[in-house]
Amino acid sequence: MTTKRYIETVGRRKTASARVRITPAKTASMVVNGRSAEEYFPLESMVKTAFAALQAVGATHTVTVRVSGGGHKAQAEAIRHAIARGLTEETPVLRTDLKKRGFLKRDPRSKERKKFGLKAARRAPQWSKR
Repeated sequence: MTTKRYIETVGRRKTASARVRITPAKTASMVVNGRSAEEYFPLESMVKTAFAALQAVGATHTVTVRVSGGGHKAQAEAIRHAIARGLTEETPVLRTDLKKRGFLKRDPRSKERKKFGLKAARRAPQWSKR
């Protein structure tokens, strides 16, 4: 049986989608769309969100990410979702802990489409009596 060098998973949140490759390493590092996570995300809190699944289980892996769609916050949470999925694939024992923290949930909320005859998704035109 051949051993895998990396685990590839997909994580999503709203319209953001992240393809992640997790490789075992001595120290935890992340490359997002060819840049470091600290360079890619505008806020430190978003970097922490992206690394949350690794820090929760105390894992040290090199993570390579291709992310698209959504905003930076949704992208960070999509990365967290993908990393959590990859870690459970690698070691199934971690599933209960990651699930308890809500890292394995996919947030399906997205913008509702505008309907015919309305001004927005649910906003009706102003009613006038005469």
